[in-house]
Amino acid sequence: MARIVMKFGGTSVADLDRIANAAERVRREVEAGNEVIVTVSAMAGVTNQLVGYVDQTSKMYDAREYDTIVSSGEQVTAGLMALRLQSMGISARSWLGWQIPIKTNEVHGKARIEDISTDAIVARFAENQVAVVAGFQGLSPLNRITTLGRGGSDTTAVALAAAFKADRCDIYTDVDGVYTTDPRIVSKAKKIDMITFEEMLEMASQGAKVLQTRSVEVAMNHGVKLQVRSSFEDTPGTMVVDEDEIVEQQVVSGIAYSRDEAKITLVRVNDKPGVAAAIFGPLSDGSINVDMIVQSVSPDGERTDMTFTVTKTDLGRAIEVLEANRPEIGYENLLSDDNVVKISVIGVGMRSHAGVAQTMFRTLSEKGINIQVISTSEIKISTLISEDYTELALRALHTAYGLDAQ
Repeated sequence: MARIVMKFGGTSVADLDRIANAAERVRREVEAGNEVIVTVSAMAGVTNQLVGYVDQTSKMYDAREYDTIVSSGEQVTAGLMALRLQSMGISARSWLGWQIPIKTNEVHGKARIEDISTDAIVARFAENQVAVVAGFQGLSPLNRITTLGRGGSDTTAVALAAAFKADRCDIYTDVDGVYTTDPRIVSKAKKIDMITFEEMLEMASQGAKVLQTRSVEVAMNHGVKLQVRSSFEDTPGTMVVDEDEIVEQQVVSGIAYSRDEAKITLVRVNDKPGVAAAIFGPLSDGSINVDMIVQSVSPDGERTDMTFTVTKTDLGRAIEVLEANRPEIGYENLLSDDNVVKISVIGVGMRSHAGVAQTMFRTLSEKGINIQVISTSEIKISTLISEDYTELALRALHTAYGLDAQ
C-alpha cells in the first residue's frame, strides 16, 4: 500500500467528461490498494471568469472578498469529483481548505501555508475513503478564506504530500511531462525523463508553465517525490528528483521563456550612495517584484542609467510609484517597454562546463537578435530581447545546445 497525492489541473477537469476521465485514474490507484488524496483546480477558464467579475464590480477591491470569490471555482470541482467517485462505488468526500484545515498567513491573494492538520483525513483513510481537496485555498488566522496565488493548486498538492508523508505526488496536466522547451514553438523539443529540483525551479520561475514555482520549492525542501504526468495518455511522465539521482547531467537541460516581462529604464540618475535603495525600496513597499537589473555609468561618473524588469501586470503601478518618488530618486526621464521577452538557458551542468554563455550570445548575434539585459545564476543565463524574436531565438538556441530530438 502506498499513499499518493494526485493533482488535476484546470484542463484536466475542464468539463464533466474530463472529470470522469480523471476519476478513472483515481479508481486505478484505489483498486491497487493505495490511500489517495486528490487535489483539484477550478475548471479551465473559471478562475479567469471569477477574477473578471471582481474587476467589473470593484477596481479597488477588498482582497478578502476577492479570495472568497475566486476560491469558489475549486469548491465546485471538488464537489463534482467526489460525486463522480461516489457514482463509481468509491467512498469519497470533498474537503475545503478551512475544513482540513490548511492554515496560512493572512496575506490575501498570495498566502503561504503554515500548517496542515492531518488527523481528520487520516481517520478517513482507515475507512478506505478518498479525500478530494479543493486546491488554491486555505484559512487565515482570522478565519477568513485565503488563496495561494495563481497556480496555487500545485502548491496545495505538494504541501499535502509533505504533510501526509505521501510516497509520491503526481501532477496531472495536459502535457505528458516537462520538455526541453515549449513544443508548441519548437517542434524538435523532447520530453525530459528526469530533471533536478533546482532545474525545475528555474524553469518554472523563468516562464515554464508546467509547475508553479512555490510547489517546486516545497517539494525540494521536504523531499517530496514529484511526477508530471498527462491526464489523457498512459505514458511515463517526468520525475523531479534530487541532483544525485541523475547519473550524468546535461550541460543544458532546457530553455524557458517568459512573455510576462516589462522593461523600465531610469535615465541619468544621480550616481551616489543610496540611489538603488531610493529606487527599489518604494517598489518593494508596493509589493512590486523586480527581476533583471543592469546599471550603466556615464563617462563623467556622476550619472547612471538604471534598467530593470517587472511583470507586465505591475508595469503601471511601478511607473506610478517611481513618478511619486522622482524628487528623492532624481532621474531625468523614465522609459518603459513591454514588447520584450526573457529567454533563459538552464542546466546544473553549467557548474562544471565553460562556454555556455558564449554559445548563447554568439547564437543570438548570428540571428541578428540584440540583447537588452543579461542576468546569470549558477545554473541559469537569462537575456532580455525584443518579443518579436521569441520563436527565432528559442529554435536557434535549442539547436545550438544540442537539445533537438533526433
